[in-house]
Amino acid sequence: MTAAILLTREGRRVTLFERGERLGRKLSASGNGKGNVTNVHMGPEHYFSDDREKVARALSRFSNCDTVRFLEEIGGIFLPDARGRVYPASRQASAVTDLLRGEIARLGVEVKLNAQVTKLWHDGQFQIVSGGQTFGADRVILAAGGKAAPNFGTDGSAFALAEGFGHTVLPCSPVLVQLRCEPARVKGLKGIRVDGGLRVLRWGEEQFSVRGDVLFTESGVSGDAVFRASSYATKGDLLLIDFLPDVEENKLKEALKRHTGVEKLLCVVNNGLGRALFSRAKDEEELVRLLKAFPLEVTGTLGFAYAQATRGGVPLGETDENLQSLKQSGLFFAGEMLNVDGECGGYNLQWAFTSAHLAAEGALK
Repeated sequence: MTAAILLTREGRRVTLFERGERLGRKLSASGNGKGNVTNVHMGPEHYFSDDREKVARALSRFSNCDTVRFLEEIGGIFLPDARGRVYPASRQASAVTDLLRGEIARLGVEVKLNAQVTKLWHDGQFQIVSGGQTFGADRVILAAGGKAAPNFGTDGSAFALAEGFGHTVLPCSPVLVQLRCEPARVKGLKGIRVDGGLRVLRWGEEQFSVRGDVLFTESGVSGDAVFRASSYATKGDLLLIDFLPDVEENKLKEALKRHTGVEKLLCVVNNGLGRALFSRAKDEEELVRLLKAFPLEVTGTLGFAYAQATRGGVPLGETDENLQSLKQSGLFFAGEMLNVDGECGGYNLQWAFTSAHLAAEGALK
């Protein structure tokens, strides 16, 4: 949608092929429905890719400030929260979608809905097959998403269009997703939510640590801290949860001495959590360990159906600085088609806006 707006403003005739019934349905669900479009704390260190330096150069050409400026030019006010996540002042992701849809309508962009592209080739110009019809084009931007949230149409089938031009597609995996753990380890904890510290360890070495929301589920853990940690965790890693990150171990030990039995955990942690931990600890020393470093082994994720983003796709190394294919002139990529994924907090949408601007700029050249 962003690329279509930019190209049409420059006088180009653009046709936008949308697989679904409406434009931007996935955007309307972003940021937990609140529309986290970017982040104040922007930089390549928040991204995973085969070419992080190219990500850095891209962000320097179209930054978080540029994203906010672009969106505010077409309407609305966008403000950061305490963690730097930038939202529309209305806190409605659907309103961001409506802004883009409105600008597309105002500019007269041709939009084809329920129009999945099934074939794409080049024989002097691009030939696009959708709904049994063939359309010609001088330039093509593939912005069909990855494999996350397939209920919105992003099932990964568009990668075949890139492969048709000789592109590699790196293996895809879900990120920003709930983590699975051994059911026995989380038994009796379902529904308990804590503001805790979360560490990811691999072979004893810390990969990531974060403070935030941890929610126990039937199959593992969810919550904001878990989504953020999922970018760094893989099967076999160890999660350590600190239920009392603001309490020193010595102070905790003193508090536990004042009562006997499970009552020693009253006003220390959630009662349900306290009972579960007390029943697992053979002595007070182990109870302290469970409170400060509750271990869970990662056995997997809930998969693409529950993921917010995709890791993998077309390598950045197979594109130029404007994200044009090195295999086929005039073919560009944007968003999750490329092997770039960001941490939780507006980073993936920033990449969507940045890559759309670079691709549009390249197409104009």
